[in-house]
Amino acid sequence: MLFWWIIKTTIRRKKEKTMKRKPTHPGNVFLEDVLKPLNLSITEAARMLGISRKALSEFVHEKVSMSPEMAIRISRATGTSVESWMNMQQKLTIWEAEQNIVNNVIMFPGLSMDSTVAL
Repeated sequence: MLFWWIIKTTIRRKKEKTMKRKPTHPGNVFLEDVLKPLNLSITEAARMLGISRKALSEFVHEKVSMSPEMAIRISRATGTSVESWMNMQQKLTIWEAEQNIVNNVIMFPGLSMDSTVAL
């Protein structure tokens, strides 16, 4: 019984360390911090990015995730790094996955939440 209490306590502590607030979708960042200040329409921006209006609309309205190709296009158009755009998407993707994680995962014997495993 003590073993299961330790596992449950460890899992609860791990969950407490996860991000509570949902990260902002990179499409929303692009819309609010790039398109609106530059007074660009989705149609104009899509043409400048070399993509369809529908593809950009779905992205800024958070219907689709950011692809590496979209990150490259946006980084070239804005003079920002591809990594900064992909990091936003990665944080959101991980947060969403953590919201749906199953509770029946058990730590491998001999490992603790504080130990590190070289990959």
